[in-house]
This record gives sequence, structure tokens and C-alpha cells, in this order.
Amino acid sequence: MTAPLLAVDAPSLLYRAWFALPDSIKGAGGMPVNALLGATNAILRIVADRGPRAVVICNGAEAARYRVERYAGYHADRPPVPDGLAAQFARAGELFEGFGWTLAGSDELEADDLLHSFSLAEVEAGGGALLMTGDRDMFQCATDTVTVLYLKTGVRGFEEMTPAAVEQRYGIPPALVPDFIALRGDPSDGLPGARGIGEKGAADLLRRHGSLEAALAAPDGEKPRVATALREQAGELRDYLAIATLQRVPVALPADRPLDLAGGADEAEALGMNRLARRLRDAGDPSQL
Repeated sequence: MTAPLLAVDAPSLLYRAWFALPDSIKGAGGMPVNALLGATNAILRIVADRGPRAVVICNGAEAARYRVERYAGYHADRPPVPDGLAAQFARAGELFEGFGWTLAGSDELEADDLLHSFSLAEVEAGGGALLMTGDRDMFQCATDTVTVLYLKTGVRGFEEMTPAAVEQRYGIPPALVPDFIALRGDPSDGLPGARGIGEKGAADLLRRHGSLEAALAAPDGEKPRVATALREQAGELRDYLAIATLQRVPVALPADRPLDLAGGADEAEALGMNRLARRLRDAGDPSQL
């Protein structure tokens, strides 16, 4: 079986690593390197366990313009990036490139959209993909050939979100995850969802109707509270659906590329991450990391 492409949601991973490890972990010039260390270790673990053919590190806008235009509250309540984390965001690319990992970015869309785009392109080329993220929006990408590696709290392992796992968690298939988010809401993105329709109600509606649009077209048979929400919030819910639906952009698939331990060690050392550099140099191959 062909080795999968690993696509990484860099902002999500670095953000989680920042809060999982103390910022007393410092490198050159006294800069905190806790997020860089945690993110690198998490990626290396997947590389060692899954042997991807290549790794793509994805970055994007904090909030895609078209999503904010659809709903001004999208990402509006997210706190500013801490200074110590912002400095590590700025240095992450050079560290990750040292390992032979490809960098991909977009000024218009978000990292999630890039992960989605790379997975579609890889499958169309006859392969499969692993998507490493802490964002549940990505569950919509799960297929027989695409597995979402959902980060647990901090960076302590992953849940493998296959289509069966998504359905077990939410009660609906991956293709309906955007419809589910629109109805249920998503506090992390600032989406309020439908008034009075929670997680169970959203899943029930979608199982019976098959989509948000179909539910909006047939509110009369629902309980009064649900019917009112579907009638009065139809426009809002369509906006939330558009926001939750990942967008595809053209991407160039990277060539197969093995892990470069020596290059990663050089970049880690340049950042003052000396223990990581020594570990990388002492490892004969990824399985020994």
C-alpha cells in the first residue's frame, strides 16, 4: 500500500503545544521554544509510526475574509496570540523545513482549507492522507482513504477519526459535519448555531432529513421550537454552513521525501534546542526517536 501524505495544521499544533508545555523551556537568546518542541515531537511521533511519503506543514489566515463577511462574529472572541508564541510561529518554518517538510500557506483561506485541499489532491493521485489537527471541523474530511489525527488535550496523542469514528461521535457521517456545525454551533469559532437545537437535536434532524437544506425546506413537522428556529434563522444557518464547509484551492503535491534527521538537528541547534538536536543526531532512523 502506498505511504500516505501527512498534512499538518501548524497553527493548531503550535497553539496546543504552547499551552501543554511550560514557556520556561527556552532556546537561543532566551526565546521560549516550548511550542516548537512540542509540535516537532508530535509530528516526529507520527512520522515514526506511520512512515508518510512526505509531510506538508500548512499555515493560513487566522480568519478567512469570506467567512468573516458571512458572519462578523466568526473568530471574533479569540484572544490575541501570546508574544512568546508569536515569536515561535515566526521561526517554525525554518525548523520544519530542516526536516525536509514542505511548507504551504495561504493569505486568503485557513490552514484547514489547505489540509482539505491536499487530501483531495492526494486521493485523486491514487494515494491516501493523514490530517493532523486539533480542529473538529476537519472531521468532514474523513473517508476510507483519509484519516483525521485529532490531537487530544495538549499534544498527548491522537484520536483516529475515520468515517466510523465520526459517526459514532456525532451520529452523522463526515459529509454532514458542516451541516451539523451550522445547526449545533461551534463556540471555538464563535458560531452560535440554531436557537434551541443542541448536539442531539442537530444529529436527529440531519438523520431524518439528510441535510440542513432539506430540514430548512420542511419545518412544519418539527416541534414548535425547532420549526421556529428553522424558519426564522434560515439565512443565518446557510451562512454558518458556508463558513463550516472547507474550501478547496489548487495545491502542488510534494514529491516523496524521507525525514532529514541531520537537517532537523542543525535547525534545532540554531534555535538553541540542544537536547532535541542531540536526540536527532543520536537516532539512526525515525523509529529510534
